[in-house]
Amino acid sequence: MRFVAPILAGLLCPLVLVTPALAQSKVEIEQTFAGSLTAMPKEELTISGGFYVPAYSSVAMSQGKLRVDFSVTLSVHNASETQALVVRRIAYFDTAGKQVESYLKAPVAVKPLATISIVIPTDDVRGGTGANFIVDWAATGEIAEPVVEALMVGGVANAHYAFISQGRPTRTVGKK
Repeated sequence: MRFVAPILAGLLCPLVLVTPALAQSKVEIEQTFAGSLTAMPKEELTISGGFYVPAYSSVAMSQGKLRVDFSVTLSVHNASETQALVVRRIAYFDTAGKQVESYLKAPVAVKPLATISIVIPTDDVRGGTGANFIVDWAATGEIAEPVVEALMVGGVANAHYAFISQGRPTRTVGKK
């Protein structure tokens, strides 16, 4: 028993002592996902929407005594079989609501049934326990609503965790 505590402490200490990562290098969506993109539509963008996507780059465990860091993969899926989906904005925010990163220099058009993704590595803990994304999109006409999700993957010692957070459409709620 006396050997278990030092071994367990040795395994957990590196996770607790993780320092925030420096700014992640810019993701070049246009280059990384060139096969998923198409030319911007020439027609007017008459339909638009947005998603709020909760993400968890860090999670408190063991009654708040341990922080486990996760990689986060945000995926934006064009669910339309026929139309391009224009992604206008992908912005990443921290627990306090401060924008951490903006991932698009200009809007991009995603081919039908194609996907683009953003990866936040495990050591980038700038988002914290209440991180989130805002994804704004548009289309030239009626289109299947995009599917926007965040996948978190991480672990501590021999335990590994993976979970998905689905994006929620942003709508104004209140009296009309």
